[in-house]
Amino acid sequence: MRILIVEDDTEMRDFLKVTLERESFAVDIAEDGKQGSYMARTNDYDLIILDNVLPHKLGIEVCSDIRKMGKTTPILLLSVRSEIDEKTALLDAGADDYIIKPYSHKELLSRIRALTRRSSVITPTRLYVDDLILDSVAYEVRRGEKEIHLTTKEFALLELLLRNKGKVVSRGIILEHVWDISGDPLSKTVETHIVNLRKKIEKGSKKLIVNVSGRGYKIEA
Repeated sequence: MRILIVEDDTEMRDFLKVTLERESFAVDIAEDGKQGSYMARTNDYDLIILDNVLPHKLGIEVCSDIRKMGKTTPILLLSVRSEIDEKTALLDAGADDYIIKPYSHKELLSRIRALTRRSSVITPTRLYVDDLILDSVAYEVRRGEKEIHLTTKEFALLELLLRNKGKVVSRGIILEHVWDISGDPLSKTVETHIVNLRKKIEKGSKKLIVNVSGRGYKIEA
């Protein structure tokens, strides 16, 4: 999954980026409200973490910009104020949830998981195809009785394919949701990761990942 962090505090922004990348998220960052609004409106994110007090444009204004574009991306707004009127204003502007600073690492990850699960439809945390099981909470993949060890990018790629089981996922969609904005669209990184993923999950077993010529990839039993 790909997350946008809009935060002007360098230390906090770097901490969030490192923390989320350790949890296998692809992370883009914006340093002010104007940049954050543009990136949120022109890219496809699975979640946006948005500070409310930002240079050039407040988080609540960025939130309104995103919703006016018709985007339904889940937004987690960060605020130092806990007053009821403040919370109400943030939610009315289109935020899905808010978290009061300072917050714990555990609470942040819990809010992120809750928002990504409830976006558009309730999504399961355990995904299946044939005898392959991916547990997105336990961060575990098994095929039959065998545990399969994947890199963070391989895990994110497999999860994306499983959440779209039976559907073709284009190379562009994979780059948007598994890699951050620095990913090179001209490189062979997607193809290389597909090859490596196949070696790990299909070794000695029935093939699951199908290459749909000119369109992308899909996973099916």
